[in-house]
Amino acid sequence: MTRNRRLLVLALAVLLLGGLGTAMVLRAADRAGRTRAGDPSVAGGQVALDRKDGLLFLNGAPGPHRDALVSVPDRTAQGGRTASDLTCRRFHAAAGIGVCLNSRPGALAQDNQARIVDSGLRTLHSFPLAGTPSRARVSPSGHFAAWTVFVNGESYGAAFFSTRTAIADTRTGTLEPDLEKFAIELDGRPYTAGDVNFWGVTFSRDDDTFYATLGTGGQTYLVKGSIARRSVTTLARNVECPSLSPDETRVAYKKRVARGASLWREHVLDLRTLREQPLAEKRSVDDQALWLDDRTLAYALPADGTPDTSDLWTVPADGSGEARLLTPAASSPTRLG
Repeated sequence: MTRNRRLLVLALAVLLLGGLGTAMVLRAADRAGRTRAGDPSVAGGQVALDRKDGLLFLNGAPGPHRDALVSVPDRTAQGGRTASDLTCRRFHAAAGIGVCLNSRPGALAQDNQARIVDSGLRTLHSFPLAGTPSRARVSPSGHFAAWTVFVNGESYGAAFFSTRTAIADTRTGTLEPDLEKFAIELDGRPYTAGDVNFWGVTFSRDDDTFYATLGTGGQTYLVKGSIARRSVTTLARNVECPSLSPDETRVAYKKRVARGASLWREHVLDLRTLREQPLAEKRSVDDQALWLDDRTLAYALPADGTPDTSDLWTVPADGSGEARLLTPAASSPTRLG
């Protein structure tokens, strides 16, 4: 093949990929512009992270504010939504600091980025992401933010996937880009392996301790880690996407209940006794649940008949009661105050 022909082939490939990226953007814009009868009302307005009450989440309802961070009064989660200009794939906030993970199609590859924002949603720091956004958390003090991305694969139920999990100091912008560099103690012994993956960080109030999932050797583990010591220790098996309770005595998590299948059941683990409690939600939950308070969990489930959309549900954390719809067309909840 001559040099000119190679250049022509390259130019055509770039044009084709650019056209595909443009088509994806146009389809997404068309989908976002359509509204449906019965959708929650959404209007632009001011959204702040330093309010003392209310609920934040990402809006999944079709329309001009799809994927926007929205707020609702705490007691009227299914009421009208106030939409910000900030759009994200994943979001979480605490103590007036937020982390927004975004993914936009580009001509040659996705443009993935993490943004640390202040209480007025102004960007403090931004970081490129190595893959597709998956999980996000901010520490209770707002001092640290963590995120997980898929580097290979698009689901925790896939036969093969690879993740990368980072922790950022929101005050200095210092980044710990990959938890796989941390020292691992598994079942009381130092451990290294080429297939190590971490995902789903959740922070303690002490600005050092965190919990996360370690995946290796076909098993998943709950690990307790230290940012300062750059180390983790395994605590229990078959724990994914942990979420530490406000009183820091329990961890909510998804437990795989069908080996080799993408089926999980929400559980709560007592960190003192390591006794687990299955919750009343019987459907498979592939999410990192949020504690609305010490008694109630919120999580996303796919919306019936609406592609690429989820609804938020709640369930008691003690195994009693039943799952209830919190609000439709929503994801990535944050409880203010």
